[in-house]
Amino acid sequence: MASSHFLCGQHLYNSSHGRTKISSFKKGGLFQSSSCRPNGSFSFDKKTQYQRTQLVKSMAADSKTGKKQVEIVYDPDEKINSLADEVDKNAGLSRLSLFSPCKINVFLRITSKREDGFHDLASLFHVISLGDKIKFSLAPSKSKDRLSTNVPGVPLDDSNLIIKALNLYRKKTGSDKFFWIHLDKKVPTGAGLGGGSSNAATALWAANQFSGGLASEKELQEWSGEIGSDVPFFFSRGAAYCTGRGEVVEDVTLPIGFDVPMVLIKPPEACSTAEVYRRFRLDQTSNIDPQTLLEKISLNGISPDVCVNDLEPPAFEVLPSLKRLKQRIIAAGRGQYDAVFMSGSGSTIVGIGSPDPPQFVYDDEDYKDVFLSEASFINRAENEWYTEPFSTNNASAPSGLSYATE
Repeated sequence: MASSHFLCGQHLYNSSHGRTKISSFKKGGLFQSSSCRPNGSFSFDKKTQYQRTQLVKSMAADSKTGKKQVEIVYDPDEKINSLADEVDKNAGLSRLSLFSPCKINVFLRITSKREDGFHDLASLFHVISLGDKIKFSLAPSKSKDRLSTNVPGVPLDDSNLIIKALNLYRKKTGSDKFFWIHLDKKVPTGAGLGGGSSNAATALWAANQFSGGLASEKELQEWSGEIGSDVPFFFSRGAAYCTGRGEVVEDVTLPIGFDVPMVLIKPPEACSTAEVYRRFRLDQTSNIDPQTLLEKISLNGISPDVCVNDLEPPAFEVLPSLKRLKQRIIAAGRGQYDAVFMSGSGSTIVGIGSPDPPQFVYDDEDYKDVFLSEASFINRAENEWYTEPFSTNNASAPSGLSYATE
């Protein structure tokens, strides 16, 4: 992009002496405002671009009659835009850094068991501001992806959902592009927050950007169901009513403000999703219609009576300390939170309405190793991926506590 930067910072024009000179653009003149396109190239704000159009005219006249014979009008602004677009078109995308946010389940109803062994669910998913960062670079190799990360214990081979997503994209499109990927992990694993599913969706989106958008968003969403049940959700706009195994995604609009704060509290112990489902009993679930829950939230927002999670009882059997944690948060909150509930299959407890954990989390030795993060709801625009919010985690972590930081 060096050529584009040169063109944006310099202005070519013809002087009256027939020489070509270069002058810098001045404030208030041409190209004062520019923005970055999704593929990393530059575009110019059309309003500002033509605030002061400078035309260079060249005229030839008959020496006897004095009449004009030819008039050539040259617009440097138009030429510079044309050259910059040509550079962008030919440069291609070689690096891309994307935000990979996680999700919470505002409610989660398990409605039946399927013949294939899976369960049908009905859940309100929402993307939140806690997330990983993933950096993609085109690899010189045409045969292998290379993945690195900042935390131990994350698989770096084909079992990682990022690599699975890239392999799936190449299978579906015939793309021959391979990548070097670095995963900056901030979302805890075994938390019920869908961090791995988000990574997979983000990798599919990235691969499609590098390939010039060979697939539509709808195709990416459909393909992603082959990776995992939660992956298609991340191709929603950020809030969706999900049914089936979770792969049937219906975008919804909710009266939940993006400034509504929340706190995530996760003990060091993880909940095995497989073990939680092994202990699940369909006759122990809530009998409330999930559509009724969705309607209540659409009208009145989040409250304790709508944040139903049918996986809480089996998760609390797997991890009894998780039940005590939820009970203590509710008791200590004293109205501080609009609702307190477990996300997904656990083990994260969510407190909606305040970014601050209750004081006992700081004082009690039993909670010295918990993961804490404040968060808020976010969404995305069509044909754009999620972006990391500007705000960061303002809380300070006492000794022994693990905080998500930006």
